[in-house]
Amino acid sequence: MVKEEFKLENQLCFRLYSASRLITQAYHPLLTKQGLTYPQYLVLLVLWEKDAQPVNDIAKRLLLETNTVTPLLQRMEKEGILTRTKGEKDARQIIVSLTSKGKKLQEKLADVPFSMGEAVMCDSVTPDTAPDLFRMLDDIINRLLHKTDI
Repeated sequence: MVKEEFKLENQLCFRLYSASRLITQAYHPLLTKQGLTYPQYLVLLVLWEKDAQPVNDIAKRLLLETNTVTPLLQRMEKEGILTRTKGEKDARQIIVSLTSKGKKLQEKLADVPFSMGEAVMCDSVTPDTAPDLFRMLDDIINRLLHKTDI
């Protein structure tokens, strides 16, 4: 007989993985209209908040390594969404900036956050409970980011 701690339905990781996969899947039809992937959308969110950022800062915000973000940025540059230029103070630093096309995408995607909000709202996730859910997920993320003995 399987111990309770080894049953799939008792795994937090499975719930998080499944929710993440299904949310990404729900974004797909909304983003493909503009020729974007979910990771590209995340980069845009970071740059819409603050344009002209170093690659390292974008990677940190997305909790990714720069070697993961760089190919993504290169593809977005080829598509005319952003530019990558050498830093003025440090030529080793690459600054990522939105093009006019990248800026216009914010208008074109304005309905996406609302559509996704509607997609995930249910009995237990409401506009009132969502901030608590965000806090709990942030606590888990921060705990795992700072846990060194895994």
